[in-house]
Amino acid sequence: MAQPVTIVGGGFAGVEAAWQAAERGAQVKLYEMRPRQSTPAHKTGDLAELVCSNSLKADSITTASGLLKAELRSLGSLVLRVADACRIPAGLALAVDREAFAREITGLIESHPRIILTREEVRSIPSGDPVVLATGPLTSPKLAASLAKMTGEDHLYFYDAVSPIVDGETIDYAEAFFASRYGKGETDGYLNLGLTKRMYSEFCEHLLKAKTVPLHVFEEPKYFEGCLPIEVLAARGEKTLAYGPLKPVGLDHPKNGSRFHAVVQLRRENTAGSAYNMVGFQTKMTYPEQRRVFRTLPGLERAAFFRYGSVHRNTYLNAPRLLLPTLQLRQDPRLFIAGQITGVEGYLESAAMGLLAGLHASARSAGTTLSDPPQATAIGSLMTYLKNADPNHFQPVNLSYGLLPQIPRKGSKEDRRRMVADRAQRELEEWKRDLRLV
Repeated sequence: MAQPVTIVGGGFAGVEAAWQAAERGAQVKLYEMRPRQSTPAHKTGDLAELVCSNSLKADSITTASGLLKAELRSLGSLVLRVADACRIPAGLALAVDREAFAREITGLIESHPRIILTREEVRSIPSGDPVVLATGPLTSPKLAASLAKMTGEDHLYFYDAVSPIVDGETIDYAEAFFASRYGKGETDGYLNLGLTKRMYSEFCEHLLKAKTVPLHVFEEPKYFEGCLPIEVLAARGEKTLAYGPLKPVGLDHPKNGSRFHAVVQLRRENTAGSAYNMVGFQTKMTYPEQRRVFRTLPGLERAAFFRYGSVHRNTYLNAPRLLLPTLQLRQDPRLFIAGQITGVEGYLESAAMGLLAGLHASARSAGTTLSDPPQATAIGSLMTYLKNADPNHFQPVNLSYGLLPQIPRKGSKEDRRRMVADRAQRELEEWKRDLRLV
């Protein structure tokens, strides 16, 4: 008789793992501690709550995130199915109404006939076989300690920051303009605040002098490079922000053609356009300082904030040292690890690891095994990184085209990426046939 699949954690990876296992006939026990036990970043008890940006990045097949989306859609991903249904304007990116998205995910999981959702904190590694641990970057301290004890070494950590969300009704739209970069995609997904050189310099000075939330004396600030606090970026040099999250290229004023020294982008958070995320404005400034500093920006002089930026501790394992290519823990193969705790970064990367863990766990439950995804696919390249990275210098990673096997240099960058994407999709279809997923 097949063993039930136990899954701990109701984030992107957990719900994806639960859905994949249940859709393939397994009985699933899904544990989520919220809302009985909250975290420093979550605000609701909904499953798959987006705690950072509401953007799932670019949708074009010639971008790494777009290729990953195509693969997840092809594999029947729950996260992509609901994201597409809850899509809101965001230029060439896939952004979602975060509340509608989480509600829909929660409803589908609760109503699935083979999934039992239990709202309680799991404080130690559960018994049973198989078990999927998908507790994410905010794994509770007791469960993290249990996992560290099992692996025989300390878990690694870094600090991740989230951006503020502005009340749309408090923005001065006379000082802002709607536009997507280079006019691509929908024009009403991004609201832009143009800065002169003087405005930019003054804003950087405010960032550098602002008070920040102190870390504990025993904690080392190991930030993920792709999600640095804006004040940390500002401290790297005068031009850093203007060449980074505030880059003005492709964002000339649509009415008079004015060019700016820097541009702050606000991305729509919901269908109604009542809330906007400050793109790239992750921060560890105190809340009063955020209000003061961000109100120096044109158009935000009277801004109110639905959420301030914050910094929280992320937990992840040394995957190349601890995990098998099937996402099983070497010390205990009945235990699968999924999501950001494996050492991937990003919503979709987490969902991809959840999808793989769900497939492998359901196969183990049924007494079978599955082949690994081809390295030439987006999902396979992530697994290859987790398997082959240097365990002595392991760092979390977002998917990039650099992780995929390259082809001979010919044609434009766009052409080469399209060939890589075509190859990935062909190999994914072959893998699906091998797994009988078509």
